[in-house]
Amino acid sequence: MESQSIPVDQQRPHAVLFPFPLQGHIKPFMNLAKILSNRGFYVTFVSTEFVQKRLAESGGGLTQHDSITFETVPDGLPPQHGRTQNIPELFKSMEDNGHIHFHELMEKLQNLPNVPPVTFIVTDGLLSKTQDIANQYGVPRVAFWTTSACGFMAYFSMPLLINKGYLPLKDESCLTSEYLDEPRISCIPGMPQLRLRDLPSFCLVTDSSDIMFRNGISQTQGTLPAAALILNTFDELEGPVLEALSVHFPVYAIGPLLLSQSFHCNDKDGSFDELSMWKEESSCLTWLDTRKPSSVMYVCLGSLAVLSNEELLEFAWGLASSNQSFLWVVRTDIVHGESAILPKEFIEETKNRGMLVGWAPQIKVLSHPSVGGFLTHSGWNSTLESISAGVPMMCWPFFAEQQTNAKFVCEEWGIGMQVNKKVKREELAMLVRNLIKGEEGGEMRRKIGKLKETAKRAVQKGGSSNNNLDKLLSQIFLKSMHQMIVQNVEADS
Repeated sequence: MESQSIPVDQQRPHAVLFPFPLQGHIKPFMNLAKILSNRGFYVTFVSTEFVQKRLAESGGGLTQHDSITFETVPDGLPPQHGRTQNIPELFKSMEDNGHIHFHELMEKLQNLPNVPPVTFIVTDGLLSKTQDIANQYGVPRVAFWTTSACGFMAYFSMPLLINKGYLPLKDESCLTSEYLDEPRISCIPGMPQLRLRDLPSFCLVTDSSDIMFRNGISQTQGTLPAAALILNTFDELEGPVLEALSVHFPVYAIGPLLLSQSFHCNDKDGSFDELSMWKEESSCLTWLDTRKPSSVMYVCLGSLAVLSNEELLEFAWGLASSNQSFLWVVRTDIVHGESAILPKEFIEETKNRGMLVGWAPQIKVLSHPSVGGFLTHSGWNSTLESISAGVPMMCWPFFAEQQTNAKFVCEEWGIGMQVNKKVKREELAMLVRNLIKGEEGGEMRRKIGKLKETAKRAVQKGGSSNNNLDKLLSQIFLKSMHQMIVQNVEADS
């Protein structure tokens, strides 16, 4: 009797990727999906129904592509819920419901014809309850934290900081600038001395029952059972912190994933390069073509930051007073509770050297030769994109571990300038001029240019991140085979 051949697709390794449903998490997960697909993996990419709808409305929807199949799960919130405007409620809903719906999806994948068995899952560090599902199905779970290594280490060290008496803050008086600005923390392995202000904002609360405070502890501790921890960074950038983390986790720095995808994947149509939940205005690229090299300040505070009307005006008049060209992303929801309306006088004064857009193709913007600086919220994706393009930064962190990222950008790596939390137009104008035309800005441009080349080497063949990805996949395959053998033995006994 002839043996029945196994279909080619059935022989391929199958990775299931499940990011937390925020744009800053989805983008690096998609980079990884493309890289795994290019290496011959069958990839299932899981997003929420709300995310899929927003991406489709913006023109950046997830569609079938090569070896990547897309699945959706509910996030447990009603359709009219603001989600990005109420992050704690989104966290709670995903904590309560995300793993349940993921379990249902895994059951579905097990029974789909012509789909290879799941080899391993890669789930967001904020979805640690998916570890139980990995255990149930006998597949390794890789925890992907989309933060910097220093940001992750800050969260992971929260129990230590509680034990030392730093957290939670004793009372409201500890929220003053004087208290938060004093260097006092030198106990976090691999990290320089920190001010309390440099810790993630979710740490700086007076109530230990705060949902985001508890989440920072539970999700990082929930990473300990994972088969591996992966971070979108590179050894040469965050070596000391990565070494300190390696005491607790099998940790792999495999970034910048954007550069890795660009270098290794033949993506002729550019699919997913600018995955966005906002409609991009590509006309800004034509406008940039009319500007001199390194003359434009690009301003984008990310997809989640919200300003008061007063802060919006300080940013506006600071840019106007700098007398430098600028491209400013002003989301429709950037002002808390109202529409963003800029004064006619500002529009008139800056019409010949400024451009306003609702959203921009950021990777293309940062790579444009006319862009000389980036005023950023210090989200990790934006920070890596700026490093990858060789553009120095001005940092105005908004929340989460953005404060920690800004500390490293400005003080440890010397590739950015810190903007005061209480933004003032005079200071902003001075910093913009300094970054675009000053000696300090020129030195930062030189430093980040060297770092850009280091990042490129890291993702190329023989580079640290490429080697780390090779090692990760080898270890995961071994673990997957071991768990499969154990399952078969248990089934036979």
